[in-house]
Amino acid sequence: MNLVDRISLTGPPVSSPEDILSTALSTLDPNDQLNLPKPLHFELADPAGEADRKLFSHYLWNPSLLLAELIEAGSLGLDAPASGKGVLSPEPYHFNVRAQHTIELGAGTALPSIMAGLLGASRVVITDYPALTVLTTLNGNVARNVTATSSLLGKVTDQIIIEGHAWGDLDNSDFAGTNRHAFDSIFVADCLWMPWQQANLLASICWFLAPSSNARVWVVAGFHTGRGKVRGFFYTAQLGPVGLEVERIWERDVLGAEREWNPDRRVDNFSGERRWLVVAVLKRKAEDGQEGP
Repeated sequence: MNLVDRISLTGPPVSSPEDILSTALSTLDPNDQLNLPKPLHFELADPAGEADRKLFSHYLWNPSLLLAELIEAGSLGLDAPASGKGVLSPEPYHFNVRAQHTIELGAGTALPSIMAGLLGASRVVITDYPALTVLTTLNGNVARNVTATSSLLGKVTDQIIIEGHAWGDLDNSDFAGTNRHAFDSIFVADCLWMPWQQANLLASICWFLAPSSNARVWVVAGFHTGRGKVRGFFYTAQLGPVGLEVERIWERDVLGAEREWNPDRRVDNFSGERRWLVVAVLKRKAEDGQEGP
């Protein structure tokens, strides 16, 4: 199933498959393979100026939708999204959020986190850049979609927190100070398009990720700004010094086809390349010093 098929828009039709939402209000349909008790309604941030527009929180990108689908499948014991086409991804249960403490960095609309709140996570923290327009939208999306009657598993966590957090801002933040190593799962959806911010993003990931061997970081990113801006994030030279390694990494397109991750893949058709996503699972680096893939 095409990722875009799960979205209904109230505004003009979307012509580009990698820009799922670019209007004010949209709906995640409960039909097909969805298992939602009702549609989810998302409002997108309305940028107040150039600084807000540069945050790109007024879009919902394919990576956020795919991560939400993986969380849905893993937590409900469903087949993987577009089952039958994927051969490289782990079994869906690897994305189970039940009873976990989760945090999303650069949440945008917070779709993966809202799904986690509906699917039995014990605590859900949603963060994005501390801009009023962004945080106001996040609060509205949570209030609109996470209620006592919308649970998929009988109980919605009452531990859903929205915080402004600039990546790498750890020393002067009360939130960061009280939540170091507090999360079993970290969601990172389409946050790699700014290479100059990747070191700060990794600093936040390492700060918040629990020291447990079971703690994981789920990263999904698109190539809409080019593969070159994304690939460096996964290099051992960047992950190793902060104590992280890649457990698994692969590529997936919007129709569910999968292929091996190739950081140096040459493409002749950039429009077609933008339909592909890189999906990765990160973990804390093994103490024996062995490197990830």
